[in-house]
Amino acid sequence: MRRGGLRLTPGTRAVTLQDMDDDDRRLLDRLQNELPLTERPWASLAAEIAMPEDEMLERITKLRAEGVVRQISGIFDTRRLGYRSCLVAARSSEGKQQLAADVFSAHPGVTHNYEREHQFDLWFTLAVPPDTKIGLDETIDLLGRMGGVESIRPLPALRFFKIGVDLDMVGGRDPAAKKVRTAPVEQPPSRPPTEREIRAVRALQIDMPAVPEPLAVLGEQQGFTATELLEIAQEMLADGRMRRFAAVLNHRKAGFLQNGMGVWIVDEDKVQEAGSIMASYRGVSHCYERPIYPDWPYRLFSMTHGRDKEECEAVLAALSEETGLKEYTVLYSIREFKKTRLKYFDDAMTAWEDAHLSLV
Repeated sequence: MRRGGLRLTPGTRAVTLQDMDDDDRRLLDRLQNELPLTERPWASLAAEIAMPEDEMLERITKLRAEGVVRQISGIFDTRRLGYRSCLVAARSSEGKQQLAADVFSAHPGVTHNYEREHQFDLWFTLAVPPDTKIGLDETIDLLGRMGGVESIRPLPALRFFKIGVDLDMVGGRDPAAKKVRTAPVEQPPSRPPTEREIRAVRALQIDMPAVPEPLAVLGEQQGFTATELLEIAQEMLADGRMRRFAAVLNHRKAGFLQNGMGVWIVDEDKVQEAGSIMASYRGVSHCYERPIYPDWPYRLFSMTHGRDKEECEAVLAALSEETGLKEYTVLYSIREFKKTRLKYFDDAMTAWEDAHLSLV
C-alpha cells in the first residue's frame, strides 16, 4: 500500500468501455459473475462465449496487467467459514487521519479502508478468524485507541438483502434497471471446517493462473489433485460456503470512477420492504440493515457504482421514489487506503493478535 492512499479524484485516468473491444467487455461481464467450476474452467468458459481458449487466456493476462482484473478465485461467505466481520465507521481526530488509516490498514483482517465524504471520514471492513484471541468488538476498540480516533462505530450487518457487484461491462444498461432475483436458498447450519477443507480454501482463494489446468496447479500446493480440489469446491459452492468462483474487478480501472454508499433513515418496521426493493436494482451491489446510534441515524445501506456521480445519483433517486424514503445521504469515496481480498486461515492474523494481546 502506498502511504497516503490513492486519491480518487475525477481527473484520475481510468480505462473506459471505449478503451476495450467488444470481446474484452463480453469476457469481463461474464467473469465477474461466474467462472465454470471444472478441471479446465478456461476451456469451459471459452466454449460458452465462443472464444478460442488461447485468445481468452491472452486477454485475461492483458487485463490483469492493466489492473482491470484484481483476482480470479473462490469468493467465500466469511460467516460460514466461522469468521466474524463488520463494517466500521470512524471519525478521526484533527491531524491524525493518516495515522488512523495506517493503523487500520496494517491489520491483516482489514480488506477495504476508505476516506469518505462525511464527519465519519474513515470506513473499513474488518474480519477476525474463528480462533481469534482478541475478538471482533475488542479488536475494533483496540484499533480505535491505536488510531486516536474521536469516535468509532461498529456497523455489523443485521440483515442481508443483497451481496454481489454486477458492473455493466457491455454497456447500454439503464443503471436504475431492475433484475429479477432468485429466492434465497435456505442453507444448512454452519459447522467448523475440517483441516482438509481449510487446505482447500487456502488453495481456492489464490488468484487462478491463466493456464489450461489451473486447479491442478492450485491443488498441488495443498496436496490435492485437480479432481479432489474440484470435488471440495463444488461441495462448498452447493452449501453456500463459497458464494461463487469469479473475477473481482478493479471498478475504477474498469471505468466505474465513483462508488457511492447510500445511507437511509427508515423506520424499523419498513426496513424489510425498502431493502427488498433496493436489492432488486441492478445498480445496487450491496444492501444491508445495520445498527443505528445517537450520532448515526441511518439504518439501511445501499452501495452503488457508476462511471460518474450522476449514474449513482440516478439510482438513488429511483430508490427514493419507489420506497418513499426521502431522508438519505450518499458518502462518496475520496481516497482508497487499502483494498484487497481477505486471506482466510492465514498466519499473519495470528501474528498480529499475538503482537497486540498486551494492549487489550
